[in-house]
Amino acid sequence: MHRIKDHLTDLLLVGTVLLAAFALTFLGFRLFYRAAYPVKYTGAVTAQARAYDLDPHLVYAVIRTESGFRPEATSSMDARGLMQLTPDTFHWVRYRLGETGAADPALLYDPEENIRYGTATLSLLLQRFCSPREALAAYHAGWGSVAGWLEDSRYSEDGQSLDDIPFGDTNAYVDKVLRTAEIYRRLYP
Repeated sequence: MHRIKDHLTDLLLVGTVLLAAFALTFLGFRLFYRAAYPVKYTGAVTAQARAYDLDPHLVYAVIRTESGFRPEATSSMDARGLMQLTPDTFHWVRYRLGETGAADPALLYDPEENIRYGTATLSLLLQRFCSPREALAAYHAGWGSVAGWLEDSRYSEDGQSLDDIPFGDTNAYVDKVLRTAEIYRRLYP
């Protein structure tokens, strides 16, 4: 009887250690991924995603992919801030939003303004192209490029969705943002 009790105690101890190890591994894995896929500027992202009826996970994915959450980021194409908008895109989206008067593109380095204009741009592209894949391709390569690809039977059979994105960097960008959005959905349901 004493031997059975010792054996059960040993089994309970091993089970407890294994359960603790599993829990710590899972927690560590989750903490690692949350550090690699952060949520920053939550007030602005949440407010603007709601205002433009966007999935906030997609907005976070664009920010992470475009700038790595660095508001001071500037690309070789002069794209600026968190969501990497060029001055031309900034003026275009302001016009589409009915905003008049001059505005300094330096505003794009302000996180809240950048998120506001970036989500507005993304929303306008989603309205035009109806699918995140095509909208993201337009966000990366330009509205005109995607419109042209949709009219070309080599890239689109139905004129609505892209079967092939002819720019390799744009195709990689779209895939990366969509994968990243899915990771955000799993980490932050």
